[in-house]
Amino acid sequence: MSPSSETVDHIVEKVAGGDRRAIARAISLVENEGEASSDLLKKIYTRTGKGYRIGVTGPPGAGKSTLTNKLAKYYRADGLRVGIIAVDPTSPFTGGALLGDRVRMSEVELDEGVFIRSMASRGSLGGLSKKAKEAADILDAAGHDVVMMETVGVGQSELDVAGAADTTIVVLVPESGDGIQAMKAGLMEIADFFVLNKADRPGADQAVMSLKMILGFHPHQEKSWMPDVVKTQASEGKGVEEVAVLIKRHQEFLRATGGLEQKRKARLERRIRDIIDDQLHLDFWNSERSVELRKKIELILQRQSNPYDAAAALIQDFKSERAPQ
Repeated sequence: MSPSSETVDHIVEKVAGGDRRAIARAISLVENEGEASSDLLKKIYTRTGKGYRIGVTGPPGAGKSTLTNKLAKYYRADGLRVGIIAVDPTSPFTGGALLGDRVRMSEVELDEGVFIRSMASRGSLGGLSKKAKEAADILDAAGHDVVMMETVGVGQSELDVAGAADTTIVVLVPESGDGIQAMKAGLMEIADFFVLNKADRPGADQAVMSLKMILGFHPHQEKSWMPDVVKTQASEGKGVEEVAVLIKRHQEFLRATGGLEQKRKARLERRIRDIIDDQLHLDFWNSERSVELRKKIELILQRQSNPYDAAAALIQDFKSERAPQ
């Protein structure tokens, strides 16, 4: 049974008061795409905008969870409330989160000022699912000063996290070729700065030099933000304060230059476009049109038609349905 409007209002009020059970229930409603999720998100949104969103991405095994854990601990020592969305690869069997980052965040999990939620990527190529962005809204509305989004870090489509965060950190390790890999994967474009973790390993200094050299060749204007490289040993807590200081510097830079407002406007535009795309997709693929598609596929396989004409005919049919009579 889906919650009534009155119950949704009650959940929203409890979320705004920081009630942990209400936050968990709200995120579950959004994840499961229940009838009440749309109503909940509309009512939650007016209470967002105060939490600073940090994206943490990079290849698997780089130590993203450990760094996120240590940063949360640092912010808690400063009296800030922290929300963490840890996006895991989706289990092919259950559709649920597979790795369970909470296991790797045991230091802060029992802290009442930290809320951790593991979520499945659900096939999102960017490593950050749509649901994770909506869960970040809920954590923001619940009064978390910092909302960290740690992504799968698989594949080359990490633009998703940069679009959802105010500051994006790319975590790498000293293994050979990481700088080149980062450049090839498009991570140079999205990183506000790099963290070279496990810096006690051989080749760390060379990796830092390599990254800085690549960044030096990257086009930038005199007054634009220049990404830096910070060395850490997150498991030992070394370099974590430097990372937090650089996040603060980037935040102040964005506020001073109007970049934060620009980022959030761009984020809103993408969000609205995504909502429209989803709704149009649902409206378009009704049962009749799906049947028509299969008929057209038969003709295409017999080379009596082609995919382009088939798509154009289906779109024309959709437009005709909605044209005023």
